[in-house]
Amino acid sequence: MAQRPDSEPHYGEIGERLAREFSGVHDGRTVERCVTAARYGALEVTGAAPADLVERVARKHLQVLAVVAAEKRRRSPRTSLGNTP
Repeated sequence: MAQRPDSEPHYGEIGERLAREFSGVHDGRTVERCVTAARYGALEVTGAAPADLVERVARKHLQVLAVVAAEKRRRSPRTSLGNTP
């Protein structure tokens, strides 16, 4: 049976660290997807996926997602009437 890419110990630790760091911003599933995407991206581009690279890329993905979510919240109407600037 093939292991999921983030089930290897060091990738799991990355996910746990990032889940703590982004607690209240992203759920665990989002963190897991970012770690997995970062790992596969690193493998595709460089042929290897060292844990430090995977963590840096996943963290950057999560930061960008947080900025986008904050901007969406900022631009959304603040009342149900939609009459605030």
